[in-house]
Amino acid sequence: MRKIIHIDCDCFFAAIEMRDDPRLAGRPMAVGGAPDRRGVIATCNYEARAFGVRSALSSRQALALCPQLLIVRPRFEAYREASLQIRSILQDYTELIEPLSLDEAYLDVSDSAHFAGSATRIAQDIRRRVREQLEITVSAGVAPNKFLAKVASDWHKPDGLCVITPAEVDEFVAVLPVARLHGVGKVTAERLARLGIQRCGDLREWQRLALVREFGSFGERLWQLARGIDERPVQVDRRRQSVSVEHTFDRDLPDLAACTAELPALLEQLERRLTRLDSGYRVGKPLVKLKFHDFTQTTLEQAGVSRDADSYRRLLAAAFTRGGKPVRLIGVGVRLLDLREGGEQLELF
Repeated sequence: MRKIIHIDCDCFFAAIEMRDDPRLAGRPMAVGGAPDRRGVIATCNYEARAFGVRSALSSRQALALCPQLLIVRPRFEAYREASLQIRSILQDYTELIEPLSLDEAYLDVSDSAHFAGSATRIAQDIRRRVREQLEITVSAGVAPNKFLAKVASDWHKPDGLCVITPAEVDEFVAVLPVARLHGVGKVTAERLARLGIQRCGDLREWQRLALVREFGSFGERLWQLARGIDERPVQVDRRRQSVSVEHTFDRDLPDLAACTAELPALLEQLERRLTRLDSGYRVGKPLVKLKFHDFTQTTLEQAGVSRDADSYRRLLAAAFTRGGKPVRLIGVGVRLLDLREGGEQLELF
């Protein structure tokens, strides 16, 4: 039985900004791009969230929801420095750490000798040290697997701790809303609701094959998660093969022109994510992903082209012709070359 901790910083970028400039605390604020340049919100504090502001929202929409919102430009170097400090704290408890981003990570403390092997006390101590040393808060989830640890870390946010013991797994998962499952977005949740599935207990009434027939390969995953099953190990040295951002729209985009109009905001988000990569990667070919209104999807990538807006527009147009239907999701990204793996084949020209 594993002991997994999921650590998640509370509104990380905004927390660093409020720490470094106390004048920002107590008022609605966000970190993001300029509204007059199709900027996007990276994160916001809880005062802003009370108005409906959230990450991935356009800065213009955020200001419409909260006219007094203060949007500050991101300082990624400050966030990286804080992330490294947190990583240093985590390494005092285990070497089995899987970072997911600058502000969250999984830890496997199954064999940790700290606090007589108590994952709960380890999580409490991590939260204390981050609060004292960095002056920000983190939430933590403790559970027998990664799926439940991540759900738990969000259970008592902000500045919370939730522990799911092995004996509590079955009861906890049975009443868990299916919308809290990884991979279940708004549309899938609505689709499940139409089938009478609101909670994982409802999912358990479905046969495995019936879920696969209804949802494809994702049906198998739903069957497992509804029973609290997640065998994924904490991957200590997980290297990325790509970086991408995607957005599911509240209303389907009817045509190519509507899809193209959404590209600038998505590309701005992609650029921000690329700034977080370490020097062990080389950015490769661009890619575009489309999911159509009927849930069919296509991904198109092309080597030998530059990573600029025109290239993405051409890829988007080519991908759209594969379906020619209203689009509910657009993703843009790049493939990555891991330079740590050794020889890199250079281009001829």
